[in-house]
Amino acid sequence: MSASPERRWLAFDTSTDVLSLAVARGEQVWTQTLPGGAQASSGLIPAVLALLAEADMPLASLDAIVFGRGPGSFTGLRTACAVAQGLAFGADVPVLPVDTLLAVAEEARWAQVQAGVITPDAELTVLALLDARMDEVYSAAYRWEPLPGASHGRWHEAAPLQVSAPEQLHLPDDRTVLQAGNAFTAYGDRLPRVATGGLRCEALPTAAALLRLAPALWAQGLAVPAEQAMPLYIRDKVANTTAEREAMKAQALQAQTALTKAAAQP
Repeated sequence: MSASPERRWLAFDTSTDVLSLAVARGEQVWTQTLPGGAQASSGLIPAVLALLAEADMPLASLDAIVFGRGPGSFTGLRTACAVAQGLAFGADVPVLPVDTLLAVAEEARWAQVQAGVITPDAELTVLALLDARMDEVYSAAYRWEPLPGASHGRWHEAAPLQVSAPEQLHLPDDRTVLQAGNAFTAYGDRLPRVATGGLRCEALPTAAALLRLAPALWAQGLAVPAEQAMPLYIRDKVANTTAEREAMKAQALQAQTALTKAAAQP
């Protein structure tokens, strides 16, 4: 991971049926995977506090709280944003929102590197796909470009975030594309065909991927105050309603209360 030795991060993603959690202190990383979905709202805060305790990292010592902002499960995104807000307010640290499809692309790239399929300095285009339910998929394409003379690279958007029927997806046509995500079982042959030399791989927006993305996003100045931890829904009809905002406020308050109780314990 390319984080500076001084950097400390907490990262979590609840946008899918998996709750992915990680903390990092320099090159040291602690990870945990738990059931997501409906269980994320009750399990995320205790899991965060337990993992921070395991790593001996007070919440206030973090550089930022990194979270998957969406798209994904509406309930999961609301939970992630509310908890990020509550913890960040209580500890007076910023938040670093990350698109979940970018995290999918990074997780897929990393898996291919670890498996020896590609080298770390290989150019790569990833079409990230997440099951959006309602017979649709979330998609975005990203291009990984290695930096000259460096052991790392950077991501560029190759096609914007969208939600559509599987048949309406369009592959970037400038090079071989890796399709990655969790939409293959549900939609199979309805997705675009993989070109000769192309690949498909299962990938989720893991907290470990968020940690690998965090240093570059931090360097770009993309960390924001706690109140700006907002979900990216994509579907306009579920943009923040009054009920959604009130639910987020309640969950944020719950996170602050849990943090206060944890701090008061001997």
